[in-house]
Parts: sequence; structure tokens; C-alpha cells
Amino acid sequence: MPSIKDVANLAGVAVGTVSRVINNSGAVKPATRRKVEEAIQELNYIPNEIARNFKMRRSKMVALLLPSIWHPFFSELAYYIEDELDREGFKLMLCNSGGKPEKELYYLDMLQQNKVAGIVGITYNDIEDDVSNDIPIVSIDRHFSKKITCVTSDNYEGGRLALRELVKAGARKPAFLGSVTSVFSETMNRREGFIREAKAMGVDYVVYEKPDPVIDDDAYFGEFLDQHREVDGIFAITDMFAAKYIERAGRRGIRVPEDVKVIGYDGIQDHPYFHPLLSTIRQPVEEMARTSIRLLYQKMEGQTLEREVYRLPVMFRQGETT
Repeated sequence: MPSIKDVANLAGVAVGTVSRVINNSGAVKPATRRKVEEAIQELNYIPNEIARNFKMRRSKMVALLLPSIWHPFFSELAYYIEDELDREGFKLMLCNSGGKPEKELYYLDMLQQNKVAGIVGITYNDIEDDVSNDIPIVSIDRHFSKKITCVTSDNYEGGRLALRELVKAGARKPAFLGSVTSVFSETMNRREGFIREAKAMGVDYVVYEKPDPVIDDDAYFGEFLDQHREVDGIFAITDMFAAKYIERAGRRGIRVPEDVKVIGYDGIQDHPYFHPLLSTIRQPVEEMARTSIRLLYQKMEGQTLEREVYRLPVMFRQGETT
């Protein structure tokens, strides 16, 4: 689908000139207007109504596409995104997809047709062909081949940090527990950092993964516990994974941290599910949320961002499981 930039390049004018022709606003020389109109016709360009409405300040709505609102990490992220939007008088439209690709596509189609100013999205599904940058969009954790800005935590460094902390706590055979999404996302770098650091330190390790989403938790953790009884350290891809492991291991009389040290990833420490208090790699959730919205504002104004991926530092938070 041709963009306004394609029209500008073909007509040999600036994007702002094309915008003035489309919106019939501002002075444009007749010869220049003809060149723009001919370029529009040749490319069969359809003006982006969402962008036009934002320029005319009609839309004050930003959509947040989440795979799950009940997950504490996504809930915390949504809280800070809404707060940052509210500071500038924008409103939040929450789109809870349940992680289903067909529902994500439904929302994207709806948002393209409705007057929203921009989108912040989290998806781990293969919907590449249906994501358009005609509407301002910022992605969290996920890369797209198109030039869509991605905000994420430093997952790779988080994996390295987790391995070092497990070894420091006395683990001799640590394992990574996770699930593999259908497309690459930054979350997979947690595993890569863990593996890289284990190799660098000469530590024997285990990687245990199943396709995402994990449908049967009991089967997943039961198989792992049956196959890897020698493991004495766990780095789980999320805090929820870590908490589920602790619960299943406890059923078998495995004590944490006496028998196995456990570290999660996210930092959702206030959730009542966590007892004992989980050692974790803490993501800067508030900073990720506010950074995403501030970058989205820049994209709404037509600014070119300095880079495509913004990685924010993580930290280890000591709990009772290491």
C-alpha cells in the first residue's frame, strides 16, 4: 500500500506539501498541485484518514492492544500508559486479544477504520502482513520488518544476569524454563543471554521449552521435573512461570530455595500469587510505558525517530527464592 511519502517522492515535493494538497489547506502553486494529484492517481494512493484526523486534532484516542489484561505485567503496563496519555488529554482504548491472532486482526482492522490517533501494541503472533505503519504505532517486545518502533527491556542482559545470580547462590546445574512463540520477539533473548553466560562461565545448563502458549501446565512442569531431577537452579521466562514451577515442585517435596534456586523475569512482586517472595529480573515497566507513549507522540507529529529499537536496562531484585 503506497504511503504519503511515496506520493511525495514521485511528485518531487515534501510530505507537508502533499498533506496540504490532500487537506486543501495552505498555499500550493497550481503546477505543484497538479504534480501531487497526478502522483496520487498514478499510485492509487488512499489518504490515511486517521493521520488526517489527528492533524486536525479531532482524535484524542490511543489504542492499547494487549494479549491479556489479567496478567499483572500487562495490567501494570496499561496503568502507566493510561496515566501518561491522560497527562496530555488523550484517552485509552483497551483491546484485549486473549493472545488470539484472529482477534488481533479484528482489532487492527477496526482501528484502521476508526478515528484513533495511534496504537501501542503487544503481540506474539504472526500478523506481519496486517500491521501497517500508515497509522502511528509503537510495538512492545516485538520486531516487525516494517519500520515500526519497538520498546523493550534488555532481555539479553537480563538472561545473563539471572545466570550469574543463580551461580552466585550456589546452583551448579541451572535450567531455563520457557515457551517458544511462533515469531521472534525480544523475550527470546532472555534464553540467549542465559545460554551465552553459562557457556562463558563454563556452567552446565539445561534449556526446556515448549510451543507457546502452554496449554497444560501440569504436563509441562511434570515432564520437566521427571526428566531433570539434577537441576538445582531455575531461570523462568516470566515470573508467572517461576511461580508455577515453585508450586509444582513443592508438590514433590522440592524446597525453594534449599533444593532449587529460582529467578523469574518481570518484577510483578506485589501479586499475591508469589509466596515466597520471588527473586526476579525486574523490567522498568513504568519507564517502558511512558517511553512508548512519548515516542508515539513523536510519530503522530510526523517526526523521524533516531532508532527503531529502544532497550531499557533491567535489574536483579533479590527475593526469598535464591
